[in-house]
Amino acid sequence: MDKIKDTRSFMRITHRYLGYFLAGIMAIYAVSGVLLVYRDTGFLKKEKNYDKVINKNLDEKALGKELKIKNLEIEKTEGTVLKFKQGTYDSSTGQAKYTKKELPFLLDKMTKLHKAQSKDTLSPLNTFFGISLFFFVISSFWMFNLKTKAFKRGMIFTIAGVVISVLLLMI
Repeated sequence: MDKIKDTRSFMRITHRYLGYFLAGIMAIYAVSGVLLVYRDTGFLKKEKNYDKVINKNLDEKALGKELKIKNLEIEKTEGTVLKFKQGTYDSSTGQAKYTKKELPFLLDKMTKLHKAQSKDTLSPLNTFFGISLFFFVISSFWMFNLKTKAFKRGMIFTIAGVVISVLLLMI
């Protein structure tokens, strides 16, 4: 009985203080996650003009990668000038003039939390956050006594959450 009580106490206390510690991080992830849902719209984005010199003689794919424009398509070529929806690129000089819709600086930085890769400086934070959230999932089962109505109802909600998530993933 003592081991069960010790485990329950440990889980509850750790859950509580880790929750307080992660509250700010969770708020930022929540806001940035909602912003990412609407990334295909112009929501909160402002148009920004660019005029810069890049490598010469880039093909369509390389140009899109260099300008960080997904699905860039050359619509027309006039001499050495390639025209695309967002602007122009002179392949002989490397001059690129284009516009992009971007989130304000801080919101853009926040959305990068979700896009971090293992090589990025944010990857340890993302890993810690993911592991912490998984701990929250596990430790939440120690918040209530197994025999209470709240725990039994909680299990029903847990199963419903898993089923709905799996169904939505399959669609």
